[in-house]
Amino acid sequence: MKRMPAAEFQTRCLAVIDEVSRSRTAVVITRNGRAVVRIVPAAAPASDVFGCMAGTARIVGDVEGPVGGGGV
Repeated sequence: MKRMPAAEFQTRCLAVIDEVSRSRTAVVITRNGRAVVRIVPAAAPASDVFGCMAGTARIVGDVEGPVGGGGV
């Protein structure tokens, strides 16, 4: 992870953003030698529609039983 003083980041802001996007590596911005901000690349978009939601749902209860539980 690269470290950069805030003054340098202010001067090279757009170039740093392009570098982070291209190299996919984070940059830590420092002020007075202390880390204050970390710039990280955005997550890559899902490449396929099928399976992109895998693992996000959970089945609760009996999925084969009658709905509502009432009699006829």
